[in-house]
Amino acid sequence: MMNLEDIFNRTNIVDLSFFNFRNAITACYFADRDLRILKVNDNFRSFFPVLGNVSNAYFPHVLEQLGVEAAYIESFSKQLEENGNVLIPHVPLKIDGHDRVFSLLSTYTKDPSFSYLNGVQGQFVDRTAEWQLRREREQLLEEKLRDRELIEEKTRQLERVADRLAKYLSPQIYSSIFSGQSEKQDTLARKNLTIFFSDIEGFTDISDGMEPERLSFFINTYLSEMSNIAIEYGGTIDKFIGDAILVFFGDPETDGDRADALKCARMGLRMRQRVRELEKVWHENGISKPLKVRMGITTGYCTVGNFGSEHRLEYTVLGSPVNLAARLQAAAVADTILISDSTYMLIDDVANCQRLDDMQPKGFMRPVSVYRLDGLKEGVEIAEEPMTRVGKHVAVNIPDRRRIREAIEELRRIEEELQHHIPSE
Repeated sequence: MMNLEDIFNRTNIVDLSFFNFRNAITACYFADRDLRILKVNDNFRSFFPVLGNVSNAYFPHVLEQLGVEAAYIESFSKQLEENGNVLIPHVPLKIDGHDRVFSLLSTYTKDPSFSYLNGVQGQFVDRTAEWQLRREREQLLEEKLRDRELIEEKTRQLERVADRLAKYLSPQIYSSIFSGQSEKQDTLARKNLTIFFSDIEGFTDISDGMEPERLSFFINTYLSEMSNIAIEYGGTIDKFIGDAILVFFGDPETDGDRADALKCARMGLRMRQRVRELEKVWHENGISKPLKVRMGITTGYCTVGNFGSEHRLEYTVLGSPVNLAARLQAAAVADTILISDSTYMLIDDVANCQRLDDMQPKGFMRPVSVYRLDGLKEGVEIAEEPMTRVGKHVAVNIPDRRRIREAIEELRRIEEELQHHIPSE
């Protein structure tokens, strides 16, 4: 019996079997079982012009000539032998000075009629554009990751700066800056404030000859404890002037003039008590001299806001009440609190005070009535300031805001009664 191989021309059969690959967009090849290349399409030649004529060339040597890494070549031969087919998804090559990426697919072919078609058929798929897009995407992800890490680091830096900045600002001012409310407070304001000023008596004598470490412990402990108390009672810490402390109530938050004055009085009394409690701590750390603090409190209208230059601003208060608080402090006997009559009139019903002789503070035209604050009556609560409205002919005072509706009804009844007294035209 005559075989088909004997009837048909071998070259023509090989050409016909390779017909579909002639115009393929991939670089195709056909090799025999020994991996000797028999046929390649035009794209194979155009993709790899460096190879020239590859007819009868050993395919692994072709891969080597293309610059394929030895690991890929070894993997190709091993997979083809074990599985009958092979897929290497990423084959990087440099062609004409350009980086290209291909996938290599190859498989054994079988044909029962034509033995010379039993070989290896494969193709290189150009995936350069795809891998470039993938690389760009990976680069974008890496950049995004770096940006995120940079943002997180900058955030941590800002948090560290904010934490440090918080130690230089009163909590109320710090909060207003980071909440954006400070933009609304850039203008100066005239407000009725209660001013507190304190100073350690004989601080120079106490600190003279004291080692820097012990002095630092002493003053930092004192200022920290006093600051905690000021914050606890809602005071705005203006500044430290050496061992002196300036605190005010009524800005940026206020509970009313009376409540502000009462909180300031409570704060001063608590500070005096805390200083006595700390004497044992200081004594244990080698500070034997007893600490005595003088304090002055007054209430009055001040200008409050940002003062300074374009390079440095300070949120502070200016006005005669600030000077008066300092004068009261200077005139106070050690371990006492002096308050002016303006503060006394706000808290006289709840304060235990001793009237002292009037004083003529330096820089003031008139004498000032002075009281020594000894304490507050038990059970005193900070009440909301009475609501007062004064018109041209009528003044309304409502001690409890919860009774505003009742007050409105009462005003209506008064209006009806007054209607009867209106003269007829």
